[in-house]
Amino acid sequence: MKKYLPHIKKHWYCFLLGPLFMTLEAAGEFILPYINANIIDKGAANGDVPYILQNGLYMLLLAAAMLAAGVLGAYFAVKGSCRMAAGVRQDTFDKIQSFSFGDIDRFSTGSLITRVTNDITQIQNFTQSLLRGCFRSPVMLIGALIMSFALSPDIAWVILIVVPFLALAIFLIIKTASPRYTQMQRQLDALNTGIGEAVTNEKVIKSFVREEHEKAKFGGINTALMDKSVAALKMMILMQPISALAVNVTTLIVVWIAGKQIMIGNMEIGTLTAFITYLSQVLTALNFLANIFLQGTRAAASDRRITQVINTRSEITDTNASAKDHKISSGSIEFRNVTFRYFKDNQTPVLDKINIKINSGDLVGIIGSTGSGKTTLVSMIPRLYDPDEGYVTVDGVDVRDLSLRLLRDSVSVVLQKNTLFSGTIAENLRWGNENSSDEELTQACRIAQADGFIRSFPEAYRTEIGQGGGRLSGGQKQRLCIARALLKKPKILILDDSTSAVDTATDASIRRALRETLTGVTKLIISQRISSVADADMIIVMDKGAVVACGTHAQLMSCSATYREIYYSQKDREEPYRHE
Repeated sequence: MKKYLPHIKKHWYCFLLGPLFMTLEAAGEFILPYINANIIDKGAANGDVPYILQNGLYMLLLAAAMLAAGVLGAYFAVKGSCRMAAGVRQDTFDKIQSFSFGDIDRFSTGSLITRVTNDITQIQNFTQSLLRGCFRSPVMLIGALIMSFALSPDIAWVILIVVPFLALAIFLIIKTASPRYTQMQRQLDALNTGIGEAVTNEKVIKSFVREEHEKAKFGGINTALMDKSVAALKMMILMQPISALAVNVTTLIVVWIAGKQIMIGNMEIGTLTAFITYLSQVLTALNFLANIFLQGTRAAASDRRITQVINTRSEITDTNASAKDHKISSGSIEFRNVTFRYFKDNQTPVLDKINIKINSGDLVGIIGSTGSGKTTLVSMIPRLYDPDEGYVTVDGVDVRDLSLRLLRDSVSVVLQKNTLFSGTIAENLRWGNENSSDEELTQACRIAQADGFIRSFPEAYRTEIGQGGGRLSGGQKQRLCIARALLKKPKILILDDSTSAVDTATDASIRRALRETLTGVTKLIISQRISSVADADMIIVMDKGAVVACGTHAQLMSCSATYREIYYSQKDREEPYRHE
């Protein structure tokens, strides 16, 4: 309840007035049959028209009051449940924003989407039903039982005999349904993950003509969800026929017993009519309570999944940071005996005892084969991951002792995957600095060699680029991402293979502009092309998670066999084009 209480307290009046109005409506439910019985037994039986009109007016006024109470109760129930759900959804999303890359990998994107949407919706629906029925149903149940005994204690005992059997059936249904709801929500995770992958990678699917494969794959996931849903929901389907059976059997017994009493004059027809109405109310109240319990079972499964997110202790926090007020000034970096594993029980680390020192303002190139640990290495600087052993320092301070906000504000990272958002080019660029001027946008784009192609569009910087920048080429996306990173005015700039989609001339122009304009910024460039890092102050050569060599291009050509091998392999590939 800890995660719900703040939002319940904030909208306390909804959680008070909703049940109150529903209780008032329920009170009228067991008064109406009593008045109706009097109309039949006293008014109709004696031909007393004024009595009938008077009590009919009472019933009309009572029905109007019940209508008003019911509408108000439903309104406050909906309002309270929706606002509570919105608050919990916001809390859950805020928590996800604090997750490290490792936390997100552990849950999976599809599962997190399901938890923020469908799971919280289940809790909202349960809360709404609870507010509408938690007092209304018990009041109706108890009130109808009391009125039944007041009318005919002998027949009322029939209800008490049927109720335990109905309650036992409901208990068994709930017990069976509970684990099935958990399985259904897990399968919904798989469905959302599948949809996300298919929609995001639509261009790849079409280019490989894999539409039929994806249709079949989705069909399997969809069918599995259908099967899990049917298995869970068919237990709810049993509720209605079981309740109907209980009502019909009890009604038959009551009519059979009451019929004899009417024949001997011990009971009047109006009383029997009221009694059957009360019987229906008792069983309806039980049925409503059972549905609340069933919804509660599904909501409990969702609640456990949301709690897992809320209670997750992120692997990366600055709670115990001892230098939270330290502002990065120089941008010097050092790796000391850094070892890291994505899967902590793996014997072979992704990074193994890395020791590197990078001076402030240096241009550093990082090169190596695929899977050598280049991206993982630079991810340690802004604490996207933390090392298992050793530590990373910026400005001579362990990054774990720095404020996460101040650290990441000082580090700009252009990742391998170029992520842009729906909106205009200018709106995407201002992710780097929402307060940047048009002149600053233009300057950053000139450095990133993006200003030219942007101005070729009719709307220039106001051009809508579509979801994920779908209307731009790969090279254009990369240059926009570089410009966006520059707008942060960082002390450390990390370019992770971020010029792979541009031609060598544009790549050279970007590097030249970075060197000339960002003299005080430490620049790390990961690249597969030696030509992109050949003029760096220092080149780090990595292989199988280890640093195998460091130095300038000339130094590495003379002392590093791994570097020479990469150089000549790329040189040989370039030769044919030079001769054409």
